[in-house]
Amino acid sequence: MTPLLFMVLAMEMGVIITMLFHSPLRNLIIMGLDRLKQGRGLVTSRTIFATLFIVFVFNVYDILKTQKRVIEVGTTNPTDQVLLANHILEASLMGFCLFLGLMIDRLHYYIKELWLLRKSLKVTRDSNPIHPVNKNKKA
Repeated sequence: MTPLLFMVLAMEMGVIITMLFHSPLRNLIIMGLDRLKQGRGLVTSRTIFATLFIVFVFNVYDILKTQKRVIEVGTTNPTDQVLLANHILEASLMGFCLFLGLMIDRLHYYIKELWLLRKSLKVTRDSNPIHPVNKNKKA
């Protein structure tokens, strides 16, 4: 599961970097996210998010259970150390995946709002018959 989480993290970081800079690929990603948020895509993405969150919570629970066992016994055996390290790695990767997914969602929302704001300002500016006078221009 760890290589899959690393791959998802790399893809999410690539999408975020692409969304930060204006490029034709950014427009493609925005259109793809628009389509994803319509119809069944939204339900599917929320289901995947909820499943990942539940697995994240169980990993955190296993970490706490292992630490409690270590405190009760007083010493750790190598098996517990390996399991603890694996659970911590998986939990941190899942947490990062969830955070970056939320960041992608918010970036998409803000970019769409910015486009709508610019479009409305352009419409109001074009429809305004009174233009400001340029004071530096000599007659």
